[in-house]
Amino acid sequence: MPNLNWKGKHFADPEPATLIQDEILYPKGRGYPSALPDGRVILGENLSIMSALLPEYEGQINLIYADPPFFTNRKFSARVGRGEDSRKPSKWKMVEGYHDAWPDLDSYLQFLYDRLALMVRLLAPNGTLYLHLDWHADAYARLLLDELFGEEGVFINEIIWTYHGPSPIRSAFNRKHDTILAYAKGKDYTFNADAVREPYSPNTVTTFSSSRKAGFGKIPNLERGKVPEDWWYFPVVARLHNERTGYPTQKPQALLERIIRASSNKGDLVADFFCGSGTTSVVAERNGRKFITSDESVRAVYTARSRLAETNSAFSLERDSSIKNITSHDVKKTKVKVSSDSVSLDTGLDIDYWEVDPDWDGKIFKSAAQAQRHVRSGELPLELKIKIGRTLRVCIRLVTVQGKEFQLDIQTVPNAANRFK
Repeated sequence: MPNLNWKGKHFADPEPATLIQDEILYPKGRGYPSALPDGRVILGENLSIMSALLPEYEGQINLIYADPPFFTNRKFSARVGRGEDSRKPSKWKMVEGYHDAWPDLDSYLQFLYDRLALMVRLLAPNGTLYLHLDWHADAYARLLLDELFGEEGVFINEIIWTYHGPSPIRSAFNRKHDTILAYAKGKDYTFNADAVREPYSPNTVTTFSSSRKAGFGKIPNLERGKVPEDWWYFPVVARLHNERTGYPTQKPQALLERIIRASSNKGDLVADFFCGSGTTSVVAERNGRKFITSDESVRAVYTARSRLAETNSAFSLERDSSIKNITSHDVKKTKVKVSSDSVSLDTGLDIDYWEVDPDWDGKIFKSAAQAQRHVRSGELPLELKIKIGRTLRVCIRLVTVQGKEFQLDIQTVPNAANRFK
């Protein structure tokens, strides 16, 4: 296969991360405290994370969706305000999202090459890798994938995702599509055509009703529907009020649902090592798949956790041991009231999310109840109904709008108001 070369091209030999399990989250308490997690959310740099996963998962992941930086050389901000007027972006509360800035093209290609090489190793023999990019680097990426998959690899599709939206471009046609490259290790890859069929257009149905020769002798099964073409229209998340998290470049659930249904089966393992807002893991869980997702951004992992807390399956939260993201802290003006069946907060902090382990063992936090700020109204429940464990040791974790996470640990007596020490 042809190779793409650049200055300094090499295969990386990354040091595997040491992964620490911080938490198991049971959405709304389902399965608490013994259900095994169906997913893993990992905080850390994905090169070292994937290297750490190789001993357990090499050749085992059924589907990998990769949505890396696009080589836009931009810095993206995340919207963290709640209940704001969507028509007045100048008044939105914003924080740093992620950087897609590079010294040069060579450094970007090496970044992509290193990570794609590990993804190919992790991919199952019948698995599929979807790489999502745009016009900035998709042409280079196809050559990288041709090399990494080799002569036995199969280039399945070049998918065009089209969308609408405003554009500042006045010297060319508006750029309103992304490119998704689909590859497999061999011809025996999973593709569930019936899982992604869609209705024929009314015009097609009318045409065949009037003339059975309309399809040049081929008569489609109009009731069954058709397999979609390799160009897809889905609205961007900015137009989908029920999905918006505020995290930049968030992808719509319908896009991931088509990919996951087509290229994996229930019970399969789906991975996304550029987690972002967590869409892949959310859609995988809702479609009965297991998942692994990771990101080096704390805000990305927090966003994914908040969304997954609204699903039905337990999942673990892990991190590279070099990252210290949780702080035990004396939060002034914070009062907690604990009764036999509830925990409530009285705090001056700008909290975005909080959760409770009602039977804290001092080791792995087991989240049995969660509350988060409503995306549009901005309201946050400050009381959680939950049965307190026999140890009378309660632990609370909370995340502020600014992205700081605190852990509050008390020995308590039921029906008494307590201030954390």
